[in-house]
Amino acid sequence: MPRRHVTTGSPFERELAYSRAVVQEPWCFVSGTTGYDYALMEMPEGALDQARSALATIARTLAEAGFTLADVVRVQYTVTDAGLAGEIAPALREAFAEVRPAATMVVAGLLAPEMKVEIEVTALRGGD
Repeated sequence: MPRRHVTTGSPFERELAYSRAVVQEPWCFVSGTTGYDYALMEMPEGALDQARSALATIARTLAEAGFTLADVVRVQYTVTDAGLAGEIAPALREAFAEVRPAATMVVAGLLAPEMKVEIEVTALRGGD
């Protein structure tokens, strides 16, 4: 199957030469996604709101690619402070409580100081 690229139209995708997602059936690889709200062109202040916004962008990206959050088999969370794990936990449960993908949480700096959370997922169609 041919490779397909999915974009959200983010200026960062053009600037940094990447796709929001790459579909190579039966897989979908979604790039690290921050909480940036592209409709409002702003970053929510709190880590929980950033996580929810990132997951909403991921869900829309997956839908455009023909996948859902239920297809997610792997997730990597990057947070700027280990103390944020508890703060973002409600958003993670909302998205993945029934899915329970394999997961890694990493503490690292992100590209802009207002960014607190970045989420990357891999989805597998028909993997259940």
